[in-house]
Amino acid sequence: RESRKTTTSMMPFTRPHLNLIYHVDFDKRVLKGKVALTLEVLEDKFSSLTLDSKDLKIFKVSANGQAAQFEVGTKHKSKGSPLEITLPFELSRGQHVIVEIEYETSPSATALQWLTPTQTVGKKHPYLFSQCQATHCRSMIPCQDSPSVKHTYYAQVTCMSSSNEAHAKINGRKIILIELHSCSAEIGPRSRVWSEKENVDEAAFEFSETETMLKTAESLAGPYVWGQYDLLVMPPSFPYGGMENPCLTFVTPTVLAGDKSLAGVIAHEISHSWTGNLVTNRNWEHFWLNEGHTVYIERMIARCMESEHLRQFKGIGGWKELQESVNQFGANNVLTNLVPNLHEVDTDEAFSSVPYEKGFALLYHLEELLGGPEVFMGFVKSYIQLFAYGTVTTEEWKNYLFTYFKDKVDILNKVDWNAWMHTPGMAPVKPKYDTTMADACTALCQRWVKAKEEDLASFTEEDVKKLKSPQLIEFMALLLQEPLPLSHVKKMQEVYQLNSVKNAEVRFRWLRICVRAHWEEAVPLALKMATEQGRMKFTRPLFKEVYNFSKYSDKALNTFKENRGALHPVTAMLVAKDLKING
Repeated sequence: RESRKTTTSMMPFTRPHLNLIYHVDFDKRVLKGKVALTLEVLEDKFSSLTLDSKDLKIFKVSANGQAAQFEVGTKHKSKGSPLEITLPFELSRGQHVIVEIEYETSPSATALQWLTPTQTVGKKHPYLFSQCQATHCRSMIPCQDSPSVKHTYYAQVTCMSSSNEAHAKINGRKIILIELHSCSAEIGPRSRVWSEKENVDEAAFEFSETETMLKTAESLAGPYVWGQYDLLVMPPSFPYGGMENPCLTFVTPTVLAGDKSLAGVIAHEISHSWTGNLVTNRNWEHFWLNEGHTVYIERMIARCMESEHLRQFKGIGGWKELQESVNQFGANNVLTNLVPNLHEVDTDEAFSSVPYEKGFALLYHLEELLGGPEVFMGFVKSYIQLFAYGTVTTEEWKNYLFTYFKDKVDILNKVDWNAWMHTPGMAPVKPKYDTTMADACTALCQRWVKAKEEDLASFTEEDVKKLKSPQLIEFMALLLQEPLPLSHVKKMQEVYQLNSVKNAEVRFRWLRICVRAHWEEAVPLALKMATEQGRMKFTRPLFKEVYNFSKYSDKALNTFKENRGALHPVTAMLVAKDLKING
């Protein structure tokens, strides 16, 4: 396919395959092993290659069985070090080479989090998981750590620790899942949920609609090509809501709300099976192609399974999340561009809701201009089919948009593409969403905002019983934009009993409201939530909220320092920056 040619045109070789042999040392917190990269050369007189690496100990390199010279270059502050390999021979276009590298990871490898038994739910076994997005795979494997290079792999893993003398070999599709205390439950004809045994029943209930979501996504975007779709409930320190590893989505336990109200996370990760895994952004500057389209399909799934009103409602919430990210970065910060320049920028520091929600806002705007959801979803499906198994840039996406809608080019030419793609701040066009589901949230919010002391007795628990979980989340989000006095917040707890709500999305917003109102009793609750789980969406704002309460700034700092070791390394690095801690 043309898209496949485009994918590899910048590389001296194509169609790589990785063969991994690992020994996992839980006591030293390192992976020891060997990777064999099989490469097909795309140019003549090929004699050297450069791979990404970060804090790896390289012991030996060979090419087709012959010793090869290598040098680890100067370390970059966030990107690691280039591994420069000189082959003992010269290759011509079309030839293959197998480069073998024996190495060991660092105990501080940013792709890996090592958990002690006490940091797990079961408290019996150590746990290791990998999280490579965006540029952390290089701390685990010397490779071309770029989404522009897709490859197959085979992995053989052995593990050993002094606390668990079990021995395991895993020949499979996902490296490192070594948790010898895990259980699974079938949740569909092509799906199982895996977790520590303490969570498996709750997870099976929470994710029981997975097959319906998969079928709905297939009806929208085309066949699911990955065969199995399993879910793995991660330890609490997992830094994201979910991660779309092909065949095995990693998901945060914070979505286990007991009422399926947070299943949208799964719809999002399922959607990544098409936009992200099947069609991938060429590099991280085009990350919105992954996330904007995935949010679009996720909300189309909600439309099909629930209602158009719910899709519109989710759009309203997404716009608020975009506004919060723009406020956080600053409206003139180039990291709020849909297509930012990431030269010399740590991709972790650039992560926000911008590619998700500004991207969705653009796609929704185009949908309105070009004929509605069915018409525009037809384009999205065709785009996926054209670029399947390849990678794509914004320019290529835009060119195909103009080709697909060739009879509506006059409409597309009126879109201010520079404002959407390359201008910081909010999206240039605010969608006019249907407010049917939002009106009740807005009305209740305004009642509280306008209430005088003598009006507080008029509020009852019936106010929130009428709201569905997504509406309760929206109500909290609205209150974050219009801070309440402490008297009102205390009354809200008295009548609604929000401190006992299990839904993490509600609890997170509620605790921020409390701390912002300077309710001192909420500070330990906020810090508890910030540390008992490590999802960055929750942990970073909660720490910042307490830190900004000047009386408790030191408390926030000390709590973070005490719990830093239990957080994922990326989360810890970003919270440290939020709290202005150096080193």
